[in-house]
Amino acid sequence: MASPSQSAHPSLPSPAFHDPRHHIKIFHGDCLDILAALPASSIDLIFADPPYFLSNGGITCHAGRMVSVNKGSWDRSRGADANHEFNTAWLAACQRVLKPDASIWVSGTAHVIHSVGFALQQLGFKLLNDISWVKPNPPPNLSCRYFTHSTETIIWAARDKKSRHKFNYKLMRQLAGGKQMKSVWTIPPPESWEKKFGKHPTQKPLALLERILLASSDEGDLVLDPFLGSGTSALAVLRLSRRSIGIELESISLDLTLQRLCSDLVQVEISLACIHFFVDRLADPMDRSMGRSITTKMSASPSVKLVRRERHYYFVGSLRREIIYSAPADSVEDAWAKFASSAHSSSQIIFIIKTETEIYLNTGT
Repeated sequence: MASPSQSAHPSLPSPAFHDPRHHIKIFHGDCLDILAALPASSIDLIFADPPYFLSNGGITCHAGRMVSVNKGSWDRSRGADANHEFNTAWLAACQRVLKPDASIWVSGTAHVIHSVGFALQQLGFKLLNDISWVKPNPPPNLSCRYFTHSTETIIWAARDKKSRHKFNYKLMRQLAGGKQMKSVWTIPPPESWEKKFGKHPTQKPLALLERILLASSDEGDLVLDPFLGSGTSALAVLRLSRRSIGIELESISLDLTLQRLCSDLVQVEISLACIHFFVDRLADPMDRSMGRSITTKMSASPSVKLVRRERHYYFVGSLRREIIYSAPADSVEDAWAKFASSAHSSSQIIFIIKTETEIYLNTGT
């Protein structure tokens, strides 16, 4: 008879990031451990971009320069049998958490995608489509002994042969200009604004993930990415009003994901609030410039005097996405100490936003 510790279901660790308002949870750890702790039959859709096992000391071309293809130890091949064993393990773990009519998308190059396809068949998934993602203007092949690598394959499969998978056919036909959408998708690689917080070696364009989500999920569906990378899937889920669970092993990639997510969240939420600057006494709001037109030519070197400098910290709520506390402080530690003495709880806070204000007096004539 198994002991309680052996029979107990593994528990989920605390997420590295949790936004309850937008239903986003990001976990830092091994996907096999996190997947084992998720409830069975709980996920509506999975997108996975697993290691390509491509870091073998080779070279490629980037921005006209010869660079290494090595991405890290997580992408190093352990041999065909060990690679396939890993693919089978994580795919089986994904199959357990998928709902009966749910589906999975897996992207990869020739280095890994054939193993993934074979493992899907071994596990009893129902293969639906293989999408060829065509990358315009791919980097040249430096050895001149192969065709230029300009595509990646994305396999779409349902959980099993009985699954009645979701496919938003009418929307896809509409996006294809009134014709059935084909399985060859020409989508540019990530644009420069998608990389402003840093680059990930296998980053996917937001447009690609948005098409996948629009094709096979609805608003409110729960989407899982077991290899979150730079967080593109979580960002697409946020923008399309789905719910998200992401898993990432590498700390550097996790930091990149959090920067991208938080930037998007703050931009969306803070745009709803206005900061008003009053430059006259509130008791005397008359505009004395009314009726007069004054033209002043600014000096090339204006005479100004700094009359006020202030650093302010705003504490934004996790559920009610509004500023629930603010305080002037010299540092975030000082601001947090002030917040701790207030009536609010730290569990209510998701963001702290710092503003710095300087007011100058024009002393010239």
